[in-house]
Parts: sequence; C-alpha cells; structure tokens
Amino acid sequence: MANPTWHNIHPDFWLNGVQHTKESLFELGHALVKSEEPYKKPIGEFLRDWISQKPTVAVDTSGSTGNPKTIVLKKEHMMNSALATGAYFQLGANQNALLCLPCTGIAGKMMLVRAMVLGLHLDYVEPSSNPLSGNTKTYDFVAMVPLQVQNSLDQMDRVKQLIIGGAPVDLFLRSKLHSLSVQAFETYGMTETITHIAVKRINDESTDYFETLPNVSIAVDDRGCLIIDAPQISDEKIITNDLVELIGKHQFEWLGRYDSIINSGGIKLVPEKIEEKFSSLIQSRFFVAGLPDEALGQKLVLVVEGGMLDQHELIQNIKGLKEVSKYEVPKAVYFVKAFEETSTKKVDRKKTLQQIS
Repeated sequence: MANPTWHNIHPDFWLNGVQHTKESLFELGHALVKSEEPYKKPIGEFLRDWISQKPTVAVDTSGSTGNPKTIVLKKEHMMNSALATGAYFQLGANQNALLCLPCTGIAGKMMLVRAMVLGLHLDYVEPSSNPLSGNTKTYDFVAMVPLQVQNSLDQMDRVKQLIIGGAPVDLFLRSKLHSLSVQAFETYGMTETITHIAVKRINDESTDYFETLPNVSIAVDDRGCLIIDAPQISDEKIITNDLVELIGKHQFEWLGRYDSIINSGGIKLVPEKIEEKFSSLIQSRFFVAGLPDEALGQKLVLVVEGGMLDQHELIQNIKGLKEVSKYEVPKAVYFVKAFEETSTKKVDRKKTLQQIS
C-alpha cells in the first residue's frame, strides 16, 4: 500500500475472522467498548482513537521500572514502527497474527497497528498465561511475555515467529526455545520507543546481543546508559536508564537498570545479571532486590513466587554456581504466593516487595 496513513486501513486487514474498513472499525470499536468482557474495552477504545482525526495517541506506561505516566505518541511514528517491524520480520498482507497482550499498554496497541498497516489477519484473545489454548490455528507472528511463552512451549509448533518482551528471557526458557522450530526473538524497547527498537535472536546460541532495527542509532551517556536516536519514531533522542555495553554501531549487550543497582557494603550489584545466573536453578518466577540493612546499607535478597523451597539447599546450590561471586549470594530468601503485576502483566517488584516488608 503506497504512502499509508492511519486514515487508510489496509484492505487485507481482518480482525477475528472479519474483514474491516475504517467505517466498520468505528462500529466495532463502539461495540467492544460496551462489551461486558473487560479486556475488550481498551481494544475498542484504541480502534476508535486510531481512526479519529487526531494525529496523536495517549499511551500509559506500565510502571514496571518507574512511576506510571501518560505519553503522547504520534500516529505517524507508530505507523513507522509497524512498517519497520514488518520489514525486519518480513511480514505482509494476509499473514496470521495473534494479539494476546493487554491493549492497555503499547505492546497490545501496536499489534493492532501492525495488523491495520500491514494487512495482517489478527485474532485477539483474552490475555492469559496460556494464550494458545483457545484454538488450534497456526500463526505467522505472535508477541508474548516470558510467562506466556513458558506455559505455551508445547504449542509453539503453531507459531512461526515469536517476539518476547516485558522482561528478560532467562537461561532456562532460552534453552527450551533452542530445541523448538519457532523463530524466537527477545525484544528491547519501551513505550517511548513505541515497543521494540532492537531484537536478539534466541535460537542463535552464538548471539548474546541486541541488534537495532533499521534507522536506529545508539550511543551511551556518562553513566553507561543507552541513548537512542530513532527519528522515524521519536522527534527527540531518548535517554534511557538501561546500562549497556556497545558491541558495534548497531549492537549492544543489555546489562541491567541503572536505577535498580544495589549498593551492598560498597559493592555495586546489578540485579538483572544476578537473576540471569540464578535462572538455571529456579524454574518459577523470581527476582533479586536490595532491602535496607544497618550494616551494609542494602542487603541482597531473593524473592521467589509459588511454593516453598528448601531455603538452605537453594542457597547452597547458588553458592555452587561458578559464575556467582560471594557478594551475589542472597542474605535472605522470601517466598510469595503470587507476584503483584502491572496492568500489562509485568512483575511489579515494588508492590511485591511490600508483601514482605
């Protein structure tokens, strides 16, 4: 489709088995807003918002790494992001895609935008921990969070290309995906970058870095945090709080969040790198954090979701990992029945920690 704009819905766009035009989408959006099923309301609201005359869309951030806020994005930039994803993953008209993420956040909204811009046949389902269980269709393109992937491994033969966002993909899940036929990619992005601006190939064991999409330039500031220059999706450079190591002009290794560093007795610990080391031992969801400590300032603790494990045995197994230093061994282990989550199904670490404080 030449020179697409948000006013022109791709003629091959289908949603839940029905072909749609701009006019029918407005009617559908109105119906979904009135639906008694809560997950459909934000889908309807976004469809109506997208086909309106307004050149911008207001999107709420998840709040998983900071205070939630509302960001105004240009529809032109969102369309450019969809086209870049289509080019990178070779997505085109009449291919099947699945929306199984909440449409309250940017990830869910962008699945709709990609479908409307590229002409995908998109199915939407209620967000759940096992989104492929509702049908037996095969999909060319699906976006999930790690928990959904973990619970869908036995059905991944029905997915050709999978992008995973919302949280890092740990070693355990990565090893499971290596043996499957699905082409899986970990993504790097945020609301400000209109989802991903870089991807990491999970099936390629030789690659442990993110590669930027076309028309994205990267640098680091004096903290070692990533700076993103992507004029097609943002009018200004985006300065992040993500610690990275630049591998090349378009590649970087993600190290962790600058604002999540734990200072324990003068030793700076990066939670995300420690969690990667622990992931071979713990199969349920977990994270490490720093809690106030009179002697150390902050003490490193491990928080595990679900059933109780043998705390002493777990600590001993952690000490047995060659790559774990003595400073990275948790001072305490806490077990939480269920982690608190944001509206977009990301683990809310701050609220979860309040359960144990």
